[in-house]
Amino acid sequence: MSDSNPILDVQDISIRFGGVAALTDVSFSVKRNEIFSLIGPNGAGKTSLLNCISGRYKPQQGKVVFKGEPLLLRSINDRAHIGIGRTFQNLAIFSHMTVIDNILVGLHHKLKNNFLTGMAYWVGGAQKEEAEARLKVEDIIDFLEIQHVRNEPAGSLSYGLRKRVELARAIAIDPELMLLDEPMAGMNLEEKEDMARYVIELNEQYGITVVMIEHDMGVVVDISDRVAVLDFGKKIAEGLPEEVMQDERVKTAYLGVDDDDGMEEVA
Repeated sequence: MSDSNPILDVQDISIRFGGVAALTDVSFSVKRNEIFSLIGPNGAGKTSLLNCISGRYKPQQGKVVFKGEPLLLRSINDRAHIGIGRTFQNLAIFSHMTVIDNILVGLHHKLKNNFLTGMAYWVGGAQKEEAEARLKVEDIIDFLEIQHVRNEPAGSLSYGLRKRVELARAIAIDPELMLLDEPMAGMNLEEKEDMARYVIELNEQYGITVVMIEHDMGVVVDISDRVAVLDFGKKIAEGLPEEVMQDERVKTAYLGVDDDDGMEEVA
């Protein structure tokens, strides 16, 4: 985290849907190589905020700056090209395609050969490009320990393995910033431990900055460098995980506990 300039800077983001304010004047910055968690109760605006960063939503007010450049004027398709990966709260994989083919989809923006050059497969560079892509896919498969299902249709896998496939496809984009929307939701304890380990290794070994929405407070405290808390579309706290968990506004608004009740995990 030696770079003093944030890789992501969110400034006064506000977005309304009809008469409902989903986000109001939300600001925070994320340092390079940081794991930054967004927490808050259901309906607090966390996914709406990720959607503003990833380009699915366009806020009515505010700015998002990525690596020093304004992001909101760029198309949603540009996110992969400039180094932003994303996973979703609800799985977004191609169920009928194999695990390998799902991951290859994440590489599409890096492939230079088109239909015309691809016709000259053996002499036009397409063969070499495909071989290099498949080597990268194999590295990701090894990293996420899904070798045993590499040729299986993604839709036939268990929920935990499908979450890994979605993460694998996002890694294939080769992002500098990864947006993870509840990567451990619906998992058992063992699956959560595995996913938490992958997130840490993504950050430490791959050098990927992570912005993560997560409800499991144990995971958040264990792996996050900093945390921001949203409630009713507004940021109510930000700081080190241990400090944020002791904030009285967080205890009341998010965890629903009084001063003497202690901390509870929110499912």
